Amino acid sequence: MNKTNLIIETILGVAVVALFVLHFTSKPTCDHPVAAADGSVAAELPIAYINLDSLLENYQFAIEANDQIMSKQEDARLKLNTRARNLQNKAADFQRKLDNNAFLSRERAEQEAMKIQKEQQELQELEAKLSQDIAMELQDINLQLADSLTNYLKEYNADGRFQMILSNTGKDNILMAADALDITNDVIEGLNARYSK
Repeated sequence: MNKTNLIIETILGVAVVALFVLHFTSKPTCDHPVAAADGSVAAELPIAYINLDSLLENYQFAIEANDQIMSKQEDARLKLNTRARNLQNKAADFQRKLDNNAFLSRERAEQEAMKIQKEQQELQELEAKLSQDIAMELQDINLQLADSLTNYLKEYNADGRFQMILSNTGKDNILMAADALDITNDVIEGLNARYSK
């Protein structure tokens, strides 16, 4: 029994010494690139990011779509304001007639009040419809933008140089990154070239 324990202890001792030697004599390996002290990237990371604010400000499709939506919002606001003013004038006229007992009968006054109330309800329905139409169009444009960007990025990264492309909006997601990882300008140029065709 004593010999067996001695042999096991010797084998364990040799194994510990071997691991100790291997651990302190081997060079450390790193599968991922390391940033140098000056902030430059020592080896290219397979990650990039796009600043969405800059993209939306400079991508021609996004600019035109934004102008289109703003124009529709202005038209809707003008239409609603015009109808609201007309309704307000009718309501003021009705109140003047009511105050001056200009209606021949109570039924006639009630009919006029119902007519104004109906127009007010129609105005509210129109406002809801216009808002919904603009919201749906905005959603369609956002889907088109996302689809356009996704398809372009598949083309842009066809060589597989990036494992991940992130989005950043107003320093929301990426607090700090090397400038070399920002591919926004390349993507804007490519998207605008595709869009102009």
